[in-house]
Amino acid sequence: MFLDPGEKVHVIERRLFEGDVRRHFVGEVRGADVMAMRVEGFVFVHDATSSTWVRGSVRRSRIIPIGSSGFVINVVPRDTHIDDVRYEEVNGRLTVTDGASLHLDINEFGRLR
Repeated sequence: MFLDPGEKVHVIERRLFEGDVRRHFVGEVRGADVMAMRVEGFVFVHDATSSTWVRGSVRRSRIIPIGSSGFVINVVPRDTHIDDVRYEEVNGRLTVTDGASLHLDINEFGRLR
């Protein structure tokens, strides 16, 4: 099994077109098999007018396909505090953090992309 219940993930949903909404998801795996995983957590959407990432206010469950080219799945530390995850600019780079164990640089190639 690639992912076990209790593991935490950061998922980037790839855009198909330039104008598509930029959407990410951070959560805890509740179940997984070779085809998909059930994850509970928060969606983050990029607000182009303010160039910031905004977290949804409600926890939700999502089914995310594993092995689909439409998703980039990053496994993050198990002790990540999902409720505290936020996006910050650190040294001109966009970073996902919980202020403790999670520090994920997600734009290796440019400022706030």
